[in-house]
Amino acid sequence: MYLKTFVILLSPMSKYNAPALDKGLDILEYLSRKAIPQSQVEIAKGIERNPNEFYRMLVCLEERGYIAKNSSSGKFSLTLKLFQLSHSHSPIDGLLNAAKPIMEKLSHITNQSCHLSIVKDNKLMVISQTKSPGPVSLSIEEGSLFPVIKTASGKLILSFLSTKKRDEILKNDDLFLNLTSVEQQDFLAQLPLIKTEGFILQQSDLNLGVTDLSVPIGNPKTELFAALAISSLVHVSKEHDSSDFMIEEILKASSLINESIGLKISS
Repeated sequence: MYLKTFVILLSPMSKYNAPALDKGLDILEYLSRKAIPQSQVEIAKGIERNPNEFYRMLVCLEERGYIAKNSSSGKFSLTLKLFQLSHSHSPIDGLLNAAKPIMEKLSHITNQSCHLSIVKDNKLMVISQTKSPGPVSLSIEEGSLFPVIKTASGKLILSFLSTKKRDEILKNDDLFLNLTSVEQQDFLAQLPLIKTEGFILQQSDLNLGVTDLSVPIGNPKTELFAALAISSLVHVSKEHDSSDFMIEEILKASSLINESIGLKISS
């Protein structure tokens, strides 16, 4: 039920139509998927439009430096301009700027602290946190590193990564390598279940009396993928009355963050 709600939240209906912009984006996205230059006819077939329908758009994109036309073949390919634009600022900075006010609101609504983490050098790194507005609050210092397999957020991120990326992390994780073969298989068996559910709710493996609830942020197919988590001092379980409220609020927050950074969860 929660995952279905999450997907709906991530798929808002478009309010406005911009046909010219749609054509330009269709061209750029199509060329980004092709390893070799494409002719106007090939592009038209690929984006299911009439070749004459977007000729002026091709000219505009070429003049602005987003695509280049081969002088001999007349075919089009992407330039490095999109790459340059995407690297003109840190994606992490954009994520932090978008997430901070939403995290602060989440902490205020739930009366619990929350934090945002990524996997860095095979460790879970906390890149942002907001404290509970209550008199007693958990504090997880930004920049702190934790074992991936011992944290709710680490397990969540692993569950959404491709098998190749996941294995690259785990083969360099001493804690995982020191597990028995049976223990490793048991751990790996948890991951598809976490991904299917769309969140993880568990008692902390590192701190007594702490419950962690974590949901994904971003898209695991891109370089920007993180986990948003609530760390609670109150007992929370799927049988506890507060679990529905906590899960609903953190899913709303993750949806807002994804919308703000223009990303969505993709399998």
